[in-house]
Amino acid sequence: MTTQTDVIIQTQDLKQEVPNREGALVILKGINMAIYSGESIAIVGVSGSGKSTLLGMLAGLDTPSSGHIHVAGQDITQMDEEGRALLRGEKVSFVFQNFQLLPSLTALENVMLPLEVKGLANPDKQAQSWLERVGLSDRISHYPQQLSGGEQQRVAVARAFASESAILFADEPTGNLDTTTGDKIADLLFSLNKEQKTTLVLVTHDPHLAARCDRQFEMTAGELVEVTA
Repeated sequence: MTTQTDVIIQTQDLKQEVPNREGALVILKGINMAIYSGESIAIVGVSGSGKSTLLGMLAGLDTPSSGHIHVAGQDITQMDEEGRALLRGEKVSFVFQNFQLLPSLTALENVMLPLEVKGLANPDKQAQSWLERVGLSDRISHYPQQLSGGEQQRVAVARAFASESAILFADEPTGNLDTTTGDKIADLLFSLNKEQKTTLVLVTHDPHLAARCDRQFEMTAGELVEVTA
C-alpha cells in the first residue's frame, strides 16, 4: 500500500442524471471517494455501471448534475471548460483503450505534442528518451498504422508519462490487446507509476489488472463501494 496521505482527488455527493421519457436516468448516485497522491486505484464494474462516466467526471471531461470534485485542491465543478482544460493540461494525462494516437504524426511526434503544448524544454529529446524507455527506440519514426496494437499502446504510455503529470487516468488500457501484450503494458504502467510517483486511476473489466492496484472500487448501478479483502 502507498504511504502517501495527501488527497489529490476527492468527490462529494457526486450525482449524474440524464433526462429520458420516464423522467431521469440516474447514472451516478451520490459518489463519495478520496484518492491519495501516488497511489494506484482500480474502478471495476460491468458495462453500463457508470465507471467510465465517473472517470470522465474525475478528469473534468464531463460535468456532474450535482456534487463536487476537487482535483489537486481545486473544485473543478466550479470551473468553466477553459479552466478545466487548463487544469488537465497541468495535472492530467490519459491512456485509452483505443490508444488515441494522431495518425498523421509519427510515434516521436505523438509523444512530443503534449510536451510542446506545455512549453517544456527539448520536447524531441524528452520524447525520444521515453520511447526508448518503453522499448520503441527503433520505432520513433513510424506512424501509428505501421505499429502493432501493443506498440501503439506503448507510445500512448510514453506520451502519458513524458508529460510528467501528477495524475494518470487509464480507461481499459489493455482492453484491445492480447493477454501477453496486455500483461507487458500493465507491467509498464505499474512500474512507471511507482517510479514517477504518479497517481494512477484505472478503469478495467480485468480482475487481475485491478488486483495489482493499491485499492479497488466496484461500481454497481451507479453506486461505488470500496472492495476490501
